[in-house]
Amino acid sequence: MVAVDPAHMENWLTMPFTIRPLVAYDRPRWEPLWQGYLRFYESDVPADVTNLTWTRILDPEAPILGLCAATPENDLLGIVHFLFHPVTWAAGPRCYLEDLFTSPEARSQGVGRALIEAVYAAADARGADQVYWLTQDFNATARRLYDQVAKVTPFIKYRR
Repeated sequence: MVAVDPAHMENWLTMPFTIRPLVAYDRPRWEPLWQGYLRFYESDVPADVTNLTWTRILDPEAPILGLCAATPENDLLGIVHFLFHPVTWAAGPRCYLEDLFTSPEARSQGVGRALIEAVYAAADARGADQVYWLTQDFNATARRLYDQVAKVTPFIKYRR
């Protein structure tokens, strides 16, 4: 589905892993990462929504896509969920990177960057003119990476 150029990765890759789509047998390893992500953002998602999210990720007809960083032993080091949607300001779609999380032991090992690069590759393949995401202002560790791979925007989020 998505390829990350190994020649480009060698500058920051420090542990062996591959980026690949999430598959059904990943559920027991995906869920702790998903729950870790929710805990980090001090959020709680009901079990039925977690189940629905997993079902959507696996459904080739659903708009949510999921990738993981997996070791040769199929341990998951990180996950990313993203989706494409049409916009009024461009002919092609935009890509929203909704969730990105790496296990604590995999941080600063190139996992987050590789997952973002894989989403970039998927966006390029789909003709998306933009990949965007949100993070909390207190997420300083992730923001150091984000500042290297993207540009912060001046937009402020409002919600009902």
